[in-house]
Amino acid sequence: MEVLNQFFFYDLDRLPFFILTIIIAFTVHEFSHAYFANKFGDPTARLLGRMTLNPAVHFDLFGLLLLVIAGFGWARPIPVNRDNFEKRRMMSVVVSAAGPLSNLLLAVLGTITYALLVQFGVMESIENQRIVFAISTFFSIFNVTNFFLFFFNLIPLPPLDGYRIVEELVSPSARMSLHKLEQWSMLIFLILVITPLSRYTITPLYELSMSWYVGIAHMIMTIFA
Repeated sequence: MEVLNQFFFYDLDRLPFFILTIIIAFTVHEFSHAYFANKFGDPTARLLGRMTLNPAVHFDLFGLLLLVIAGFGWARPIPVNRDNFEKRRMMSVVVSAAGPLSNLLLAVLGTITYALLVQFGVMESIENQRIVFAISTFFSIFNVTNFFLFFFNLIPLPPLDGYRIVEELVSPSARMSLHKLEQWSMLIFLILVITPLSRYTITPLYELSMSWYVGIAHMIMTIFA
């Protein structure tokens, strides 16, 4: 068991909850992009079968494998033709923001659910400690991961959603300058994620995500105390 644990981002007893979380989080994230793109006049994702909550069509096998092993990875991006939008800039921002906001919604709903389970004594009434461990572990991983995905995807760096939002908000001349930097984006992205610099980029986002989880849970339990 200890040997196998060295190969995965999470210990084996927590790994299934992480995989389940990623399946839900990424599927809802990509579906949200596709849904709002279609709603605003671009049927590209829908015609390609991507406007669905079926996880199989959204996941990239290599990206999922990296998630399990290293804790970071990706899903298949939703194709969007922004030229189909009536109000290109405004609708592009909404479509780009829909993914991260869906993760925020999942995190908040998950936090509220777990806080209420604790506050109303449901967790305490469960005698089987394995079930208690499963529920508490799942909600902890699910909520913190979704808060993290919300913050992480708003980073204004390609290929993240935050970059697409900034791209539509800046002036045309600034947009051209951003496009010139895109060729270096993947290198910059990898440096920020997998080098010791992650202590100053990724680690603070995890800490922020945990603080939001704890803070909102405490607020909910206080309200229903």
